[in-house]
Amino acid sequence: MPLGYYGMSGSYILYFLLIMLIPLWAQFKVKRTYERYKKVRTKSGLTGKEVAEIIMQANGITGVKVVRGEVELSDHYDPTNNIVVLSPIVHDQPTVASVAIAAHEIGHVIQDKVADYKPMRWRHSLVPLANLGGNLSTILIMVGFLLTGLIGQFGYTVAWIGVGFMLFAVLFQVVTLPVEFDASKRALEQVADLNIVDDQEHRHCRKVLTAAALTYVAAAMVALMELLRFVFILLNSNNRN
Repeated sequence: MPLGYYGMSGSYILYFLLIMLIPLWAQFKVKRTYERYKKVRTKSGLTGKEVAEIIMQANGITGVKVVRGEVELSDHYDPTNNIVVLSPIVHDQPTVASVAIAAHEIGHVIQDKVADYKPMRWRHSLVPLANLGGNLSTILIMVGFLLTGLIGQFGYTVAWIGVGFMLFAVLFQVVTLPVEFDASKRALEQVADLNIVDDQEHRHCRKVLTAAALTYVAAAMVALMELLRFVFILLNSNNRN
């Protein structure tokens, strides 16, 4: 029986629904929470840019620029160029969402410049392999499926190589989780310690960051589920042959 053959049973239909719905649910939670708290102004009146600069100054961080991005929810820290990119609303407006997201990105800066946070180093080192795995893994697995029906064992080898490449992409997603959770933890500590927010605003910031974390959890879950799916298909197909 060819390697890639398996019936579309109810369990497979449920599986494919899950890997589609989990990310959609996470994105929905993020968008809804962001839309709510981007309208809630903070008492301090500090914009995201100002919050970022205050936290960096308090931690003795220099040489990192805060710049205004062009796309909503495109906020990120670029350690290669020492730039924190904040989306327009986060950069310009004094809202709970702006404070939470800006502080989170500076949490990554603190990981990089102050704490020498090892998981962040690991994630950065995995980027080339994760990109390679993401681009090649599915192609190799599909080619392996096809070759198995034609020339047998060699197809299994090609498919397993594809699974190996996929593992790098999964590792990247898994290592991302502690990096993001830690950045959010640092963000919440900073905005409280520096009196940037009051107690109620702090709770709201936590909601924003918790919703954002769901996207990383969802991505890791889907990546791991796909890896395990292909492993099980390969093992079951090999046993049948």
